[in-house]
Order: sequence, then C-alpha cells, then structure tokens
Amino acid sequence: MMRLLLSLSILLPLTALAAPWTEPLAQLRKVGSEGAGNAEAASAWSELTALGPEMLVPVLTAMEGSNPMARNWMRTAVETVFDRELGKGGALPGDAIKAFVEDRNNEPNARRLAFDLYVKLAPDAAEALVPGFADDPSPALRRDAVAKLLAEGKARLEAGDKESSLAILGKALDAARDVDQIDAVTKLLREKLEQKVDLPKHFGFLSYWHLIAPFDNIERQGFDRTYSPEQEIDLNAEYEGKDGAKVKWQDYSTPDDYGKVDFNQPFGPLKQVVGYAYTEFNAGEERLAELRLGCKNAWKIWFNGELLFGRDEYHRGQRIDQYSLPVTLKKGKNTILVKACQNEQEQDWTVQWEFQLRVCDATGTAILASDRRPTPEKTAPVRRRPNRDN
Repeated sequence: MMRLLLSLSILLPLTALAAPWTEPLAQLRKVGSEGAGNAEAASAWSELTALGPEMLVPVLTAMEGSNPMARNWMRTAVETVFDRELGKGGALPGDAIKAFVEDRNNEPNARRLAFDLYVKLAPDAAEALVPGFADDPSPALRRDAVAKLLAEGKARLEAGDKESSLAILGKALDAARDVDQIDAVTKLLREKLEQKVDLPKHFGFLSYWHLIAPFDNIERQGFDRTYSPEQEIDLNAEYEGKDGAKVKWQDYSTPDDYGKVDFNQPFGPLKQVVGYAYTEFNAGEERLAELRLGCKNAWKIWFNGELLFGRDEYHRGQRIDQYSLPVTLKKGKNTILVKACQNEQEQDWTVQWEFQLRVCDATGTAILASDRRPTPEKTAPVRRRPNRDN
C-alpha cells in the first residue's frame, strides 16, 4: 500500500504538469481516413480551440509526422484560435511564429501555415523573409520567392535591362520547382532573351534509357508478377512477353524538357501491359541523393538491384517530383530499373504510359552523372497523348 501511495504521489504532479494541448493533440494523431476517429477528433479540436494563443506553436510543431487528416484538424484549430485572438486584439506570439517559419527543420506545411499567420501580424517583416525562401526545402515557401524573382525579372526586361533581367531570371529558374513557374521563366529566357535553356540538365532528368515491353498485365496482375528484367539485366537477352511474343531491350532517348519517358512511342498505345526502363548513373563520388519520380501509372523502382518503393495505383495524376526516394549513390556505376504498368481503362486520359525521373539532392538541386551525355536534340514534337486510332 505504501508503495502504491508513493507511486501516485509521483504520477499526480506529472499529470498536473502536462500541457493542456497534449491529450487533444494525441487524439488528433489517431484520426484516420474515411472518417475513422472523427467524433473523438471533433471533441479534441474543441478542446484545442478553447485554449488561448499559447497553443499555436505547440500545435504547429505537432504537425510533424502527423497524417494528412490529422494535419487538417490541427490547421483549422490553429487558424481558429489565431483569427479569434487577432480579431479581439489579443496578444499573439509573433516572435515565436517567425522563429518557427525560419527553422527549416520544421514540417514544411506547418511552416507555410505559420508564414501565412505572420503575414497577418507583420506584413512588411514577412515580406522581407521571402527572398530567403529561394532555396527553401518547403516548396510552398519557395514558390513565393520564385514569384518575386519572376516579377522582378519581367520588370527589368520591360525596362530594357536585359543583362539584369537575365541574371534574375536565372536565379528564378534555379529556385523554381513548380512546372507553371519553370515554364514561365523558360519562355522568357528562350523567347525574349534568346537563351538556350537545357531543362533536363538543369534539373537532372535522366534522358537515356533501355526499354523493354510489353509484358502481360491482365486483371492488373502484372504489378506483383516477377518478370525477367526484375531477375537480371541482360541487355542482349530476349524474353517471352505478352501473348507469347518475343521482346527485347531497345535503346531510347527523350528530348522532353521534363524527361518524359514515353513507352507509347516505341511500343504503341497498348493497354493491360507492363514495361521496364533501365539506365545507369555514374556518380563522381559517394553521396546522399534523391530519385524524384513523376508517374501516373502503377510503378516500382529498383536502385542498385534493391526494390525502393512502388505504388499500385493508376491515373491519379502526374507532376514533377511527385515521389521522392532517398538513396545513397555509390562512386561509379549505379543502376536504376523502373517498372510501369498500364491497366484496362480505355478513356483518352488513360492512354499515357510514361514516367519522368531525375537525380538531385534534398533541396532539388540536380546531381549530374560524371559521364552525362548531352541532352537529345528535339527533332519533332513529342507526342504526349498519342491517338489510339493511329
């Protein structure tokens, strides 16, 4: 009994010292997809929003490692408390919010939210932070810096200062990660300043591959089926493909600005098929890197013979840097194998059978192979969505 009383005497002060947002945040972290835990999350959200502005930074911090549903609950809790306190002239922790934005180790979405709050508190001070976001790991913050550089570059160009415009737009291109901004900067550089812009080299897209296809993907079973290229890479080998046809590796190069590897070009707009793409990347030194993939088909990637990751999803959209896969480049030859699957859907928007892949560091800066070949020249428009009737 004495031991039990002693234990309680130790635990009670610890419980009393727990911050009022600790338990509600723990409950929000439990919320799942399709409404799982929403009732409990709503109760926890009410507890959080009943607190004062002292909860803002702790909730922002708790977004790290939380699932998207939990982050949504946390975001609205932060916005609700902030806007309420701002509306009534309450004391808000501006310095702490600014410090949260400036700490690049914090969760990117939370930092963007914190920046938006800081804009409301101190718009001029917030604006002064924007140029520093040009190399920020948060794409949402980086976008603001690029927009500022793009506007300044345009203004200098319109004023006839081409030299200054070229320098500023070059910085914008270095910083840009969103395709709309990359396209806007590239158009100005090419059309107004007559610059040759090698986007594949600039971003580290891999343009030279060996392709082999088609293998069978009837009833979407090809994703999990192990075909010969997954067991060995023999570029001179011939294998049995879909419907018993013999298939072999073909050399392929893409001049696409964003490194699109289009299986439809050599093999036609096939459905219910699997294709493989293989390339080698010679690194000048051992170092940490990322493989960044964009793909709207089901896919898998092997790096140096080890399966990195895969997604058995179809036609969910495609964008640059859609998936980031950390790797360690070894000095010398590194091998990359991509598996891309097409399903049975026949709609026009499902015809694309392609991917794009680049090698870069954690900030998105290109890492180039020690023996990188020149980007292929464009000889004809690249067909992104081939006509199935052709």
